[in-house]
Amino acid sequence: PQTRHGYEKSFCLHHATGGNVASFGVEQSKLYIVYMGGKKHDDPSMVTESHHDVLTSVFGSKDEAMKSIVYSYRHGFSGFAAMLTESQAATLAKCSDVVSVRPNIYHEAHTTRSWDFLGLDYDQPREDSGLLQKAKYGEDVIIGVIDSGIWPESRSFDDSGYGPVPARWKGTCQAGQQFDATSCNRKIIGARWFSDDMSDEELKAEYMSPRDLSGHGTHVASTIAGGQVSNVSYGGLAAGVARGGAPRARLAIYKVLWGPRGSGSHAGVLAALDHAIDDGVDVLSLSLGQAGSELFETLHAVERGISVVFSAGNGGPVPQTAWNAVPWVTTVAASTIDRTFPTLISLGNKQMLMASWYV
Repeated sequence: PQTRHGYEKSFCLHHATGGNVASFGVEQSKLYIVYMGGKKHDDPSMVTESHHDVLTSVFGSKDEAMKSIVYSYRHGFSGFAAMLTESQAATLAKCSDVVSVRPNIYHEAHTTRSWDFLGLDYDQPREDSGLLQKAKYGEDVIIGVIDSGIWPESRSFDDSGYGPVPARWKGTCQAGQQFDATSCNRKIIGARWFSDDMSDEELKAEYMSPRDLSGHGTHVASTIAGGQVSNVSYGGLAAGVARGGAPRARLAIYKVLWGPRGSGSHAGVLAALDHAIDDGVDVLSLSLGQAGSELFETLHAVERGISVVFSAGNGGPVPQTAWNAVPWVTTVAASTIDRTFPTLISLGNKQMLMASWYV
């Protein structure tokens, strides 16, 4: 059948007496992710309407269907996050247009000389390198960072010397607590936050805005694209210049990790991914994950020409502990480095010991 929008409406088969919508009793609802593959319409409102139709066929009421939706994924791909009972989720899984239905899970955050160590010297490239210079230091590349937000006052994000924001950028600077439109600039060109899937307890003491509480997102963003900052150190150690790998790139921030430890649900990560694809990022960075939670929806970003980069997780060094290992993304693991921080320790017997650690 054709709807007023001119697209085929998907109906679900119900196993209820007399053909009525299934009765699900007093089952407890929880958040599920319903993935419907590539979007079939360019109009986001039509995509969301199709989500309402599918849910209405399960709930028997459009009002109840709309109340159940937490996120409608309608820009980069099609799907939604909704509060469902186990029986409702099982019924939705039988719908012709539904690819998968799975319970929501939670991701955790993954935890500067690094660039020189890799041969990406800022001022004096090696004869066999010069890659950073050839890439123009990442000039005008838009990097989307899906993480815990950003601390915009950091000197790493100063926009002095930057030209206008690239015309292809379609994103926004979403205001909130201690974060307004002036928090974005020509370096941080956009910011969004996604909290509809989080409980009040999980959001306690948080900034309800793109502002970073844990510092993880700020650390990641500055590592990727922080500008050159002189005279920095860690407690007086390792004094020097801090900079990111692509210091002239622009940043688009998507806050999905909350609380001091940086935790966020799969539903929110997908909402950020959905918007980032539509906003016009060139690269997506996700330093987060959970075992067995590969974000297959990132394939839609890759199909649009977006390079997707994940961290490999906090596990190891034993085999089969890498996370986010799907073939269409770049998964980056930690490695060793060529520096130590030596410190003299004076013992009570006047013996002096040299201690050091690696970073």
